[in-house]
Amino acid sequence: MAGRRRSARNNDKSPQDESNNTAEDRCPACTHESLAKLQFQDKEEWAMCGACKTWYHWHCAGNGEDLDTVDKWFCKPCLAADSRRAITFKAPTRKSERKKTTRDYANLNSGFEPSDPHRFIRVADSKLCKPDNFRRMSGGEVSLEWLEEDPKAMTEPIVIESPDGLEMSMPGSDFTVTDVGTLVGEQTPVEVIDVASQSSSSGWTLGKWVEYCNLEPSARDKILNVISLEVSTTPLADRVVPPRLVRELDWVENFWPSTKKGKGNLYPKVQLYCLMGVEGAWTDWHVDFAGSSVYYHIVRGSKVFYFIKPTPANLAAYERWSGSEAQSHTWLGDMVDEVMKVTLVSGNTMIIPTGWIHAVYTPVDTLVFGGNFLHSYNVATQLRIREIEIKTHVPKKFRFPFFSRLCWYVADKYLKDLKTPGGTPFPPRVLTSLGSLVDFLMSEVHSLEQGSEHTKKEVKEQIPHDRVKDAPALARELRWRVKHATGCTSDDEEDSGRLSPLKRKRKRSESVSGDIPRFKNFKPKSWDNVVESCGEPEQLTIKLPRPSQVDEEWAERWVEVDAQVNGGEEAGDEANMERTNMTIVKVRKTTYGLERERIERRVEKWTWK
Repeated sequence: MAGRRRSARNNDKSPQDESNNTAEDRCPACTHESLAKLQFQDKEEWAMCGACKTWYHWHCAGNGEDLDTVDKWFCKPCLAADSRRAITFKAPTRKSERKKTTRDYANLNSGFEPSDPHRFIRVADSKLCKPDNFRRMSGGEVSLEWLEEDPKAMTEPIVIESPDGLEMSMPGSDFTVTDVGTLVGEQTPVEVIDVASQSSSSGWTLGKWVEYCNLEPSARDKILNVISLEVSTTPLADRVVPPRLVRELDWVENFWPSTKKGKGNLYPKVQLYCLMGVEGAWTDWHVDFAGSSVYYHIVRGSKVFYFIKPTPANLAAYERWSGSEAQSHTWLGDMVDEVMKVTLVSGNTMIIPTGWIHAVYTPVDTLVFGGNFLHSYNVATQLRIREIEIKTHVPKKFRFPFFSRLCWYVADKYLKDLKTPGGTPFPPRVLTSLGSLVDFLMSEVHSLEQGSEHTKKEVKEQIPHDRVKDAPALARELRWRVKHATGCTSDDEEDSGRLSPLKRKRKRSESVSGDIPRFKNFKPKSWDNVVESCGEPEQLTIKLPRPSQVDEEWAERWVEVDAQVNGGEEAGDEANMERTNMTIVKVRKTTYGLERERIERRVEKWTWK
């Protein structure tokens, strides 16, 4: 432990030079006022700096915290000398029904009180952050063609400095928070975040929020933030249309039945958010629910983003951080490979892809419109983030709404598309992602078939029975069709997610001729008519060598005896051959027309005298 401490009574010897009575009662941080107060205390606690080993009165050098909660402590001169040093605190003892831990990073020694909302950005400014190297694109470049041709598309954030070409609709820079209140309704309840504690502040309406935002920054008693006002069923929705690419990718937009969306229906309302942050607001490290991607347009003001790439190692670090007390005293950036920083200003649009960990600072009062969307190009990471949410016990109300039901709708539509003859082939990235979707749905099927009664009930409630009549059959057939679309032919249920076309497994039941294996319980359509014909046996006598019982190569030579027979070669022993020609013709109707199969067979029987 870098900082040690002890408790000493005022009339006891101090850890300083015992021969000097003046030094005995003083520490480097003492003032006349602090010494006067110490005279009236029964005892005093001392703390030793973990760097210079100098002892201080905790009354003089501390910031009011309980010394027993401190893990590592450094004096102000040592902190100023090395920015890597930071005061850390012990994790508090877990208690039932405890309140959410305030995210209170180290560096509280620099005059930062736990209630100081500015401490987050001060910590961020003290850390090393790389300038971003994210691609700047024009609106016209952000298209499906870009997504299908560029392997890096939608794998890292992009910035579009001007909305031209995005084919979206947003209010102009003259649009204000007051206009939001007018269109959405001033009596609308709104969730407000207290930045200092990073927790919700209850009892707010949109009208009360507008009044707060219209105050001068110096007149606001707290720094507050609104990041979850969804407006898709309000008149404001008529003024906001997401970028064209987002609309083309969005699962809710494309797969959720249109008759089950809109006011009065339960569906994932995550497409149109109005975010209103005042100067100094901070949103701590997070990943958007279910790994959903985000579009983000600055109407007025500015935002500073801090990004961490969703590598397996970084996501594991995020899982450890978000699921423990480390949130209260650890800067997540110290646990990952690097942090990138990007600043957006009015008129900028950013698309944040699946799984990117980020924190956001608001340097000036800012109004933003954005939304979340799931898509078919990175389902594996979306499911990984959902897994982290479950492991870290994120309450269901803070997860992507109706996630499992949406996955069934997506699967139903893709199965129909894959069954359509002559349909447009899917990009490889989509087929790979569908493999991950199949894995998830098969896990749901296993829970439905083998889980507890409670689990079965939960899974069954998420299946949209208006579209999915037989969920297990749908999942298994989709698994089979996705496998064959990617060139895989393994029917092993355990191998459902391994859909790389480079690794092809052959079942024992698969014939050498390449017959297509069928999924479990598959019954092909029967033939409408089958006609067999057989000619009269033909007798021939010819001289050919007998198959030798000692010649190991006789079988290979006898595969190719047709030329000898037809050429009338007279060599070897005399043999009798009986030859019979047979023909089988099959016909049946199909969804695209007629299928006719003709099979010709010739059977030869050889005997030697």
